[in-house]
Amino acid sequence: MTILYIVLGAIVLVGLWAVFAYNRFVALIQRTKEAWSDIDVQLKRRYDLIPNLVETVKGYATHEKDAFESVTTARARAMNAGGIAEKGKAENMLTQALGGIFAIAEAYPDLKANQNFLELQRELSDTENKIQAARRFYNGNVRDLNTAVQVFPSNIIAGMFRFEPKEFFELDADEAAAREPVKVKFS
Repeated sequence: MTILYIVLGAIVLVGLWAVFAYNRFVALIQRTKEAWSDIDVQLKRRYDLIPNLVETVKGYATHEKDAFESVTTARARAMNAGGIAEKGKAENMLTQALGGIFAIAEAYPDLKANQNFLELQRELSDTENKIQAARRFYNGNVRDLNTAVQVFPSNIIAGMFRFEPKEFFELDADEAAAREPVKVKFS
């Protein structure tokens, strides 16, 4: 009779552990989705600022058509990117294209003094900082989820319920310029 109670107690403990482990995975996945949503909000804000920036610069630098097309193409590619890795690559391209726009602005003193341009510059810089913070938050949640998926004994529950590791939102290692936010200070 004592052995029966021990076996039943062990089964109950394993069952409770499985429920808690499952619920932990669900919570980690939801936090990761929420963190991605934060990134998405900031990226959309950035996408909304870019047309105004291009139009403002275009008013002063009308002959820089290639740079404007580059930014517009990179923005469209970033907005339509599917997966996280594809989104990261598209964002790197957009960051580089924006760097080109700000390099053009250096050559136009009237543009650098334009109040609309200065406000867009400030908003874009603020948005870039928020994107970095959101990316760090997302990657921290992905790290926690991926660790739980891979370590014993929670990997047993992950395998049973097909919980998969998530991708980090990383910058392309080959793009050294993309490792820093767009520099938008003109002094």
